Formats: sequence, structure tokens, C-alpha cells
Amino acid sequence: MGNRTPLAATLAANSVSTAGTSLTLIGVPWFVLETTGSAGRAGFVAFCATLPIVVAALIGGPVIDRIGRRRVAIASDAVCASAIASIPLLHFAGVLDFWMLCALMAVNGFAHTPGNTARYVLIPDLAEHAGTTLPRAASLFDAVSRGARMVGAALAGVLIAFAGAETALLLDAATFALSALLIAAGVRGIRAAEPRKAEAPVSLRVYGSELREGYAHLLGNRLLLAVVIMVMFMNGTDQGWYAVLLPVHAEAELGGATAIGLLTAMFGAGGLAGALLYGAVGHRFSRRTVFTVCVILCGAPRFLVAAVTGTTLPLAVTMLLGGIAGGVLNPILTTVVYERVPGRLRSRVSGALTAGCEFAMPLGGLAAGLLVEGAGATGALLLMGGVYFLATLSPLVFPSWRTLDDGPEAETGETGKTAETGKTAETGEAGETGKTAETGKTGKTADSPGSSVEPRVSSSAPSHPSPGP
Repeated sequence: MGNRTPLAATLAANSVSTAGTSLTLIGVPWFVLETTGSAGRAGFVAFCATLPIVVAALIGGPVIDRIGRRRVAIASDAVCASAIASIPLLHFAGVLDFWMLCALMAVNGFAHTPGNTARYVLIPDLAEHAGTTLPRAASLFDAVSRGARMVGAALAGVLIAFAGAETALLLDAATFALSALLIAAGVRGIRAAEPRKAEAPVSLRVYGSELREGYAHLLGNRLLLAVVIMVMFMNGTDQGWYAVLLPVHAEAELGGATAIGLLTAMFGAGGLAGALLYGAVGHRFSRRTVFTVCVILCGAPRFLVAAVTGTTLPLAVTMLLGGIAGGVLNPILTTVVYERVPGRLRSRVSGALTAGCEFAMPLGGLAAGLLVEGAGATGALLLMGGVYFLATLSPLVFPSWRTLDDGPEAETGETGKTAETGKTAETGEAGETGKTAETGKTGKTADSPGSSVEPRVSSSAPSHPSPGP
């Protein structure tokens, strides 16, 4: 058995940060609606918060490797803590203008993405260090994150109802600070967490070359590209749901912020159950079959139910069942990506995956706000739910999804060679890890051992945003 402390510290830090992000996910839209009364402004704040996420993901992969994943995670949490705390503090001082709120949310979004990526790409190495399998660690990471979202969402509803949205934001700032401390104290002695020794002097040419290498790998892999396109539309509509549609619906029909906390917590509880269930028995079933059924059920029904009912119970049941279906998705996507991206490229490919998956999120929040003001809440729910449903039909339509059940050998390209070793697929070797796909464990690479990427389906808290209902 290995040393489990770094893995436990990373899981704890990510959980604390994720729970805090749920507070902001609910608190900021409610704060905007309370102070401005405008769904359009709530959508614009969501746009300002998520556009920098995409920008950071587009350019951040090589930077994370060079600075070091541990350092990036700590610095990211520290900046986010300062930005989020500034919102209520400036409001209490009576000097918070709308542009300041937008700017602070933009800073939070830009800083949050590298920290999320840095923690996530450490999971394979931490799993090996702890003596556990990669699929188990991936499922545990997702399950713990979902549990944290559930707790954070429930707490947000109660805090906003009894103490105001400002208190929820201050607590989120505290969770970022605690996350930074956990990583600083608990993640030590992990080679993949430290800065990568530069193979060439830092320059724009070298940086551009490394960045292009990550995007080239993604664009050359049909399955990963199909995943990114589908998740992009899912995350965009999810952002519209959480940033605008659900708060507006709750304010008008469900009695306020407490209902938002309850519904988001139900979705998180379902996601936790789904992730744990898949971790226990998912290996017995076809990935493609399970994924196809669950992705169709996870999101679109809640838009329809919200559009046709003004009571909490039907939507709560729908959110719970959708969460169970959604909880299955990220463990499958995570394992597939771990199998198909060579270790040396994973931070770079992670940036490309995150940028692609979150590309539509800024427009999702903005579009939802404009649709509510132009077509009404019901029309906006139906339109965005329709987009979500069409996106989730992708596994039934595009041939590249047929390789979802295949091991890493399926994505070696037409030459039959892996991206980095130059060995044929028939050898059963997986890039730099030196282990076959069946082992479920990673080996060490020369540059960035066992790192990972994450094209996650947006969850109840699209922070980096996640891909994962």
C-alpha cells in the first residue's frame, strides 16, 4: 500500500473548494436579482464569470506544467478567495458598482480554471502513490465532488434565506483559503506536482509549440472531439439553467433561494449515488450503452418539468433522477481520457478539452438572460431544454462514439502507433505509462507522470466548469 495522504489531501481540498463554489453558483445570481431585479444583468454577470474560464483554459496548459501543479493550485485558490471576499465587503461598504461585480467574477473565473485543472491532472499519480487503481480514484474524485456540491447547495439555500447572499459569498472565500492550505500541507513529495524541467528555454515560440501540440492531439482524436462538441452544448445550457433560469423560476414560482438550494442538493445527491453506483458495478456493462442512456436522461427533462409546473416536488424528483443518470457520465469520460492521452501531453490536452467543453458557457448564461426578457421564462426553458436534448443525441448519431468501449489502442491513429512511444497498438502498451489498459494504473513518464485531463459534463456547480451533472 502506498502513502494515501496526498490523494486524501487533494480530495479534501477539491471537495472544500467545490462546496464553496456551489455557494457562489447560487449566491451570485440571487445577489444580482435582489440588487438589480434584472435577469439580463444576471446573464451578463454569468458571461463575465465564464468567458475568462475559456480564455484561461485556451492558454493555460503549458503554464501549469512549467510553474508546477501544486503551486498553481495554491495560487489559484488564494486569488479566488480574495476576489470572492471582495464582493460582499465592497457591498457592505456601499461602493460596489455593477462593473466591479463583473470584474471580480471575471478574475475569479480566470484564476479558478488553472487550479481546478492542476488538482485534477494529479489524480493518476496520486492514485499510484496511494496504491489504488485509476478507475477507483476517478470515481472517488467525482463522487466526493458531487457530495460536496450537494452539501454546498443545501447550505447556500439556508444561508441566503436567513443570512443573505453576502454571507454565502464570504463562506465561499473561506473555503478557497482552506483548500489552498490543504494542498500546501498535504501534497508533498509528488514529482508530478512540481515544476517540469523545461526542455527548451521559455519563449513565445516554444510556448506556442507546446500549446499547438495539445490541440493537435485533441483534433486528431475523433472520439475526444465528439465528446468536446457534445459537452460544449450541454455545459452552455447548464450555465443558462443555473445562472438564470433556475433562479428566475424559483423567485417567481417556488418561493425563493431555499428552493434553489434544495433542488441543487437533490441533483448533487443523485449525482453522488450515480457515481458510487458506477464505481461499484459499472465495469460489468458496456460503456457506450450506459453512457448513451444516461446522457439523454440527465439534463433535458428538468427544463421541460420546470416549464410545465410551478411546484417544487415534481422538479425535485426530476433533479434527483437526472443527477443519478448524470453521476455515471464523468467516471466514464474521465477513464476514457486517461486511456487515450499520453502522460507528457495531458496538461496541454486538458487545457484544450476544458476550453472546448466550456466554450459555450459564456453565451449560455447571456442567452438565457436575453431569452427570459424576450420570450418569457417558459419559452426560455423550452428552447434551452431543446438544445440540451439535441446535444445528448450525439452518441446515437456519430460513428466515433462506437469506440467508447475500446481500450487505448483504439485511438492510436491510422499508423497504428501511439502518440509518444512509436510502438504498435498490438503490443498493448499505453503511451508512456508502460502498462496495459487493463491494469487500471498509470506508470511514470519522463516529464509529467500520470497526469490527466477532464472533459467533464457540467455538474450542479459549473466552476471550471465542470462537465458532470
